[in-house]
Amino acid sequence: MTKTSGNATDRTDVHLSLIGGTRLEGKAVHERTLTVSLIGGADIDLTDVAVPDGSELRLTKLSLIGGVKLRVRPDVRVVVTGVRLGGVSDEGPTVTGGPTVHVNAWGLLGGVRVLRG
Repeated sequence: MTKTSGNATDRTDVHLSLIGGTRLEGKAVHERTLTVSLIGGADIDLTDVAVPDGSELRLTKLSLIGGVKLRVRPDVRVVVTGVRLGGVSDEGPTVTGGPTVHVNAWGLLGGVRVLRG
């Protein structure tokens, strides 16, 4: 995760794709990340990202068609908000405490699937 510093704390990293999804992993993910696509979802891998306990990583996905596949460590709490015609698949954190990832998913079709491990 790339941590912003100083006056850039309101910075949001934006990824735009008209057709096709977005794949992000490791250092490509910032504290606030926005992915926008007409058709295509977001495949985000945070398993190797060191998110400090008590901090929150915010991901926003906007698309007409396409969901979110999110890979996180077992101790990460995931909060999903937004409006979409698809469910949320998450068995919850397997370890208490830990950091939080907030996924704000907006779209016509597509759910949010969280994979842990």
